[in-house]
Amino acid sequence: MATQHSRSVARLMMAPAVVLLLGWMLVPLTMTLYFSFKKYLPLRGGDLGWVGFDNYVRFVTSSSFWPAVQATLVIVGGVLAITVVLGILLALLLDQPMWGQGVVRILVIAPFFVMPTVSALVWKNMFMDPVNGLFAHLWRFFGAEPISWLSEASMPSIVMIVSWQWLPFATLILLTAIQSLDSEQLEAAEMDGAPPLKRFFFIILPHLSRAITIVILIQTIFLLSIFAEIFVTTGGAFGTRTLTYLIYQRVLESQNVGLGSAGGVYAIILANIVAIFLMRIVGKNLDA
Repeated sequence: MATQHSRSVARLMMAPAVVLLLGWMLVPLTMTLYFSFKKYLPLRGGDLGWVGFDNYVRFVTSSSFWPAVQATLVIVGGVLAITVVLGILLALLLDQPMWGQGVVRILVIAPFFVMPTVSALVWKNMFMDPVNGLFAHLWRFFGAEPISWLSEASMPSIVMIVSWQWLPFATLILLTAIQSLDSEQLEAAEMDGAPPLKRFFFIILPHLSRAITIVILIQTIFLLSIFAEIFVTTGGAFGTRTLTYLIYQRVLESQNVGLGSAGGVYAIILANIVAIFLMRIVGKNLDA
């Protein structure tokens, strides 16, 4: 049993890491809040003084704000739907005994370790290029006219690219959950004559509820700040400009640090609203 002395020593040893972590988070947040109340144009006059909440009003009343929020939520929802559904199917498949099972699992999980910029470039140039891409050759093979994916179907293309990158993560978490399922339950249900679909919906799926919740929570946190895939592929055009990309445009392209900082605060608020919603609605499964 830990004594008061050992707990004090443990806190003392953890203190440097905690202080460093707090500084890592609080310093950028404090600077963002500070600049959000100022008119700061680095290449057009520099610091032009305090403007109060003017940056917040300008950012939220901009014609680009609500479409950016909508695009962000559409991408998050689309990726979550695809990765959860396909992740369950892949996890069930990988749980079956097969030849070279270990190699297959590694190949399925591998895309998660590819950098977002690299995966977006691969999809843009090797798959979705309307002239030399793999999809273009397939379309011509079947006698159809190739599609310019990133302009004619930009949002589904972004969702497809991001889903490909996050599917291995969902599959790994769900596969681990499936392997923790007591096989005796499935064997008993099979002996009682329960068909595969009923075994899935009444035994496997309820068992996966906690794992699905974890997948949704973690992926949502990261997907709300999606940027690299859009920057590399569409550049925010064709309705794919997310809130993060809009902030980037305000800060770097328009050189308006104050307006971009106000957008960063809105992004933090949106992330917290979504996180609280998920924790209260979906996260109840963690207490089950």
